[in-house]
Amino acid sequence: MSITEWPEDERPRERLLSQGAAVLSDAELLAIFLRMGVKGKSAVDLGRELIATFGGLNRLFSATLDEFSAIHGMGPAKYTQLQAVFEMSRRALAEEMKEKSAFSSPNAVRDYLRLHLSGLHYEVFFALWLDAQNRLIVSEELFRGTLTQTSVYPREVVKKALWHNAAAVVLAHNHPSGVSEPSEADGALTRELKKALALIDVRVLDHFIVAGQAAPYSFAEKGVL
Repeated sequence: MSITEWPEDERPRERLLSQGAAVLSDAELLAIFLRMGVKGKSAVDLGRELIATFGGLNRLFSATLDEFSAIHGMGPAKYTQLQAVFEMSRRALAEEMKEKSAFSSPNAVRDYLRLHLSGLHYEVFFALWLDAQNRLIVSEELFRGTLTQTSVYPREVVKKALWHNAAAVVLAHNHPSGVSEPSEADGALTRELKKALALIDVRVLDHFIVAGQAAPYSFAEKGVL
């Protein structure tokens, strides 16, 4: 049955207008984005198929063009639109962190890192460079590794801190395995980077581990920074 044949108060677009976007499921939000389904499937059915295939929105956003296009009815046009929406979300969160202290909006920090890192199939090491008021200067990927490890060089991290004239940093990396608990190597690396950056008066405010759909692990909140 086409969505236009549904009762008006059950249609995703009408529900969004009357109740707000937060009440919609992931599949319903995707249905609004897709606008129409394919033969035999409504846009909501297609949204459910995308969620089921990729296991969630983060994996969907991180899909390659080939992976996305393997779904019947999907192709380059929808893929580029989806990536544009994803990038606008990241930039909106970055603007929020640039306008005020990153730690006056901790949820924005977590959401921003999850948008960047949680859907990746490989490990990356990431930094949010902050000014003296803890406002975001720039975010950047520092190192990229395999599924199991990344080589992080403290000297290069220090050079980046000086280049950006940063006063503080929030470090982050992802665990593609989906397990957010830090390894002994993660703890040792954090201590090494904190020591190296202290020599140039750059504070390490936190180190997050992003893994799957779980809330990112925070070294600061766990008291192990």
